[in-house]
Amino acid sequence: MTASAVPSPAAPSDPAAPSDPTGLSAPTADPGSSTPAAGTSAPTAGAPTAGPSVPAGQPYVVDGQLVSTNPATGAEVGRFPIADAEAVAAAVRRARAAQVWWEELGFAGRRKRLLRWRSLMTSRLDELIELLHAEMGKTRADALVELAPALSHVAWAARNARRVLRPRRVRGTLVLPEFSASVEYQPYGVIGVIGPWNYPINTPMGSIAYALAAGNAVVFKPSEYTPAIGQWYVDRFAEVVPEHPVLQIVFGLGETGAHLVRSGVDKVAFTGSPRTARKIMAACAETLTPVLIEGGGKDAMIVDVDADLDAAADAAVWGGMTNAGQTCIGIERVYVAAPVYDAFVEKVAARARAVRVGTESTADIGPITMPAQIDIIRRHIDDALARGARAVVGGPEAVQPPYVYPTVLVDVPEDAAAVREETFGPTLTVTKVDDVEEALRRTNSSAYGLGGAVFGRRRAQQLARRMRTGMVSINGVLTFAGFSSLPFGGVGESGFGRIHGDDGLREMARPKAITRRRMGSPLPTTSFTRTPRQTRLIERVIRLVNR
Repeated sequence: MTASAVPSPAAPSDPAAPSDPTGLSAPTADPGSSTPAAGTSAPTAGAPTAGPSVPAGQPYVVDGQLVSTNPATGAEVGRFPIADAEAVAAAVRRARAAQVWWEELGFAGRRKRLLRWRSLMTSRLDELIELLHAEMGKTRADALVELAPALSHVAWAARNARRVLRPRRVRGTLVLPEFSASVEYQPYGVIGVIGPWNYPINTPMGSIAYALAAGNAVVFKPSEYTPAIGQWYVDRFAEVVPEHPVLQIVFGLGETGAHLVRSGVDKVAFTGSPRTARKIMAACAETLTPVLIEGGGKDAMIVDVDADLDAAADAAVWGGMTNAGQTCIGIERVYVAAPVYDAFVEKVAARARAVRVGTESTADIGPITMPAQIDIIRRHIDDALARGARAVVGGPEAVQPPYVYPTVLVDVPEDAAAVREETFGPTLTVTKVDDVEEALRRTNSSAYGLGGAVFGRRRAQQLARRMRTGMVSINGVLTFAGFSSLPFGGVGESGFGRIHGDDGLREMARPKAITRRRMGSPLPTTSFTRTPRQTRLIERVIRLVNR
């Protein structure tokens, strides 16, 4: 089915999925499962669903196996063994042993293996695109948008790890002239990565590839909505690194994620909701395990009076509706200067109406991957309209499970759920403001602070700098995610820490400071044997260098 207009209402599904994209808040997996973490049955895309009556796309458990299905058709994609606490612990023990060998390969050896992994995945790109479509419902175009940066991250991390993380000399001090100083970056050991379902390759790869390049081993828990995709690229890694289990995968619902957090990994990298992030931080606090958090977003676009309105409208629609709006850095709010507001809304509405929805090759966006998200999208639309908003495109009838058609809302109060909460659907709120200063205030009033966009000329750079976000695109949307050299991360409810770029590599290594004596001490500051005269000289040096 492919369509550009909203069809007649269909019977709503009865979603029972957890609201968190990682599954850490999901219902508990089969407590009796003791299936080993490694290994899986072959994916069975296209086979009929043979499990309980659940919405299409909703994972379920049968005999200790996690069953993944297509969100549009309910066809079974594959079955995967659920890892209990012992299975997760065993995977971490294997990873710890493998990490020693992996670190000893050095930067050159790891670079060679990682580039081979990238090349192997690229050579089988069609296979991966089809799997993204089968398990998530992604269109081919959306799959390519995800895969391009994911593959780039692997190559960038491999090629830049030595430059960023190699030991380096640092400047000394006159108070201790007899010592040289250097900094080394040492791998943590084993990194636990918990990935989301909306970008099941690109987002985890921002942690996995950089952790591997830094010399760590990785134990990866994919979302229960996308286990087949995670298994695919972990298997490809094993083809180029067959000697030791440097990258492993564990499957399951929220309980498996909890096991991984408490398994003794040396750092946890998590992408998901702020609610689950707090639970992970609380668990990691028990052992002072460091964490890297990406907690979602409610990104805004500011449109100034001197913006190119055609470009801004096109960017708003694509930025808000690509991947069916299931994008943490997607545009959900647009604030438009009053003089250009009416023209902008007209252009946005025309473009949103033209977006094609369905599963065929001509579709622009596919289904909503997680059935429970449909209820959230519906609630946000209904709440906005109940508070006086108007739908210039779509509206309640746009919610047709498993699809949601484009919806553009205007006159939405700032305290409405569609403005304050992460919607994660193909919806936009467009708000008229007196000027860009008001737009900036409203943008920065959100608890989230992941990314954003500014369209304009004269004041665009200044506005971008003043946005309370980790990233901003000027006269574009989401473009910062395409630069492997740029750090990616947010502030506030959007989390802390960075993936990608030099900062992303350093996130995966411990800095170690080393000093080394290179001569005798002219001023013995670190000895009780110093004389009164030497003490006076030390005092003179301190006064001299700190004037």
